[in-house]
Amino acid sequence: MPTVGFLYPGYSAQDDYPILQDLIGGDVTLRLVHTLMREDAHRVDALLDIGGSDVLGDGARELRALGVDSAVWACTSGSFVFGWEGARRQVADVRDAAGVPASSTSFAFVNALRHLGVGRVAIAATYPADVALLFADFLGEGGVEVVARAGRGIVTAAEVGTLAAAEVLDFVAADDHPDAEAVLVPDTALHTAAILADLEARLGKTVLTANQVSVWEGLRLAGATAPRDGLGALFAAGAPAPGAEADRVVVDG
Repeated sequence: MPTVGFLYPGYSAQDDYPILQDLIGGDVTLRLVHTLMREDAHRVDALLDIGGSDVLGDGARELRALGVDSAVWACTSGSFVFGWEGARRQVADVRDAAGVPASSTSFAFVNALRHLGVGRVAIAATYPADVALLFADFLGEGGVEVVARAGRGIVTAAEVGTLAAAEVLDFVAADDHPDAEAVLVPDTALHTAAILADLEARLGKTVLTANQVSVWEGLRLAGATAPRDGLGALFAAGAPAPGAEADRVVVDG
């Protein structure tokens, strides 16, 4: 039975993972390691520290001791803030320390979009505007066209984690755009696991959320690629096998 490991910064929406575990079923195990967050802030300098090699190295070695089959840095802003090449190096460092295939939430979004054949998206972010812009730039590097971008201006993950389901549904719907094939919700501090079906029903299109794509990516890297119900259009589409060049942007080995 594959075990997927996640490096999760601090404490905010970590309870999404038990929900996702229940929806996935018992043929895969999800394991979470909390990494150090010296300052809780959606600010570039703080995010560079959250995703630093020292912090992730400690967490990745803990995942290695747990015997995981894949590892995901489950933080969108703490990966895309490094830029495309910096985020690739970050993943390579996690892979080397954990001793297993690795990725991050930022690359998970791009891989998921490629697998679904989606090229135009809207971003419904909780971040301040400057951080949301960096995510749009990252997606552009991955060949994704951002047709609309909105940021809620929330500075801390702790505050993001307090948003109720109704608030999340409303702001994601408000940030949709008619030209977008999918809406991306890029913050692992946001509770979305319990409302994946509600989000897609409300918008009438694919919605990809940070914790959702993180788990999808981890399962993909662990070889658990079968379609699954109850987790949105992404999981219903299954996943490419690790090493499928057309469907990945991160070296898996």
